[in-house]
Amino acid sequence: MTSEKRPLIIRRHDLGLAAEFSAMAGPCEVLFESRDRLLVQGLVEVVRDEAVRIETDFSRYRDDNEVYAINHSRGQAVIVSDELAALLDFADRAFQLSGGLFDITSGVLRRFWRFDGSDSVPSRKAVKAALPLIAWDKVAWDGRVIKLPEGMEIDLGGIGKEYAVDRAAALIRERAAELPALINFGGDLFATRPPRTQKTWRVGVESLGGGAAAGISLKQGGLATSGDARRYIERDGVRYPHVLNPRTGWPVMRAPRSVTVAAPDCLQAGFLATLAMLHGNEAEEFLSAQSVNSWVQR
Repeated sequence: MTSEKRPLIIRRHDLGLAAEFSAMAGPCEVLFESRDRLLVQGLVEVVRDEAVRIETDFSRYRDDNEVYAINHSRGQAVIVSDELAALLDFADRAFQLSGGLFDITSGVLRRFWRFDGSDSVPSRKAVKAALPLIAWDKVAWDGRVIKLPEGMEIDLGGIGKEYAVDRAAALIRERAAELPALINFGGDLFATRPPRTQKTWRVGVESLGGGAAAGISLKQGGLATSGDARRYIERDGVRYPHVLNPRTGWPVMRAPRSVTVAAPDCLQAGFLATLAMLHGNEAEEFLSAQSVNSWVQR
C-alpha cells in the first residue's frame, strides 16, 4: 500500500540535526548526532515514509487494509501478509505471557469508552454485553490464516507505534550503522547507539505531580511509557483512566499515573509498560520481577 507524503521540518539541536514530522496520530522526531543535512534528510524521509506506511497498513480506522478485511470477514478465514503475521504472533505471545490481560481483541470497548474529554461513562450493562467479544483465545490463528468469530475485531493500536519505532531504528542502522540517532514517536523511543559527545541520550519523562521532569539516561534500545496523563474521563469527582481491563471492560482504577520501561526494543518496552499498568496497584511488584529498568509515577 502506498503511503502519503507528510511535511518534514529539519532543525539544529545541541548534538546535530533533528527532523520532525507527523504520523501515528501525533508528533514524531528523530535526533541525529550529525550536521550533514543531506544525510539526515535522506534518512528521515525513509523513516517518515515507513511510519506513514505502517499507520496506513495497520490502522483499524481505515477501510482499505488487512485489518479492515479481518474485522469485516464475518467469521471467514483470512490469509495475512508476512508482516501482519509477525505482529499477530507477537500479540499471541503477549496474550499468553500476560494471562490474557494483553488482548488485541479488546478494541471493541472503544465503542463505549471514548476518553474524548467528555464525562460520558457507559452503562455496566453495555460493557458487560461486549465482554464475550473480547477473547483472543477464541480466535483461530495458525501463523498464516486468521479466523475471527463474527462480531469480534482486532486492534493493533497497542503495538503499532512501538513497532514503527523499531522499524525506523532498523532502517537507520541499515543505512548508517555508526550514526547515533534517537527516535521519538509520541513518547515511544529507540536509541540506535549512544552519542559520541556525551555518551548517553538524556530523555525527559513528564512529571505528573507538577515537579521537574524526570531525567533518564538512554544509551541504546527502546523506552516506552504508558499512562493516563491526557486520556481519561472525569465524572462526579471520579477519574477514569484509559487503560481498560479486558476481563471486566472497565478502567484499571488503582494503576500508577504512568509507567516507563527500558528494554532491548520498543515493542517489548511498550508491552511491559502497558502490562504493568494493567496490574494496577501491583505494578511495582510486577516490574521488579521483570529485570528491566523502570520508572513509576503514582
